[in-house]
Amino acid sequence: MIQAYSYLDVADNTGAKKLQCIQVLKGSSARTGKKRLMDGGVGDIAVCSVKAALPGSDIKKGDKVRVVIVRTKYPTRRPDGSYVRFDSNAGVIIDAEKNPRGTRVFGAVARELREKNFTKIISLAEEVW
Repeated sequence: MIQAYSYLDVADNTGAKKLQCIQVLKGSSARTGKKRLMDGGVGDIAVCSVKAALPGSDIKKGDKVRVVIVRTKYPTRRPDGSYVRFDSNAGVIIDAEKNPRGTRVFGAVARELREKNFTKIISLAEEVW
């Protein structure tokens, strides 16, 4: 479950290393008092701020980017009743057409991305869980 102020690792080779979530665009919402809390899981899109980046990369510290969440520590339930969870929260930086900006995707990604039409990320990933 990713929500505002959550930190994510970057799972691609764009040059960014750490992200902080600003807002989840597509996810579930819960009304807590007068505020609306949006939280996202695997396959949801979020707007994030770059907190750490490699020098000389296209993406600089402080940039706002769109990210698709590929791993979460919070367990994700599958239709067969099983759960999948990962060691870290991670995302892949995408462009306006929902294509990854990097050319490689590091680490495992969840199978749920295929159902949400992120097949390009699935094909670039090292491992699909």
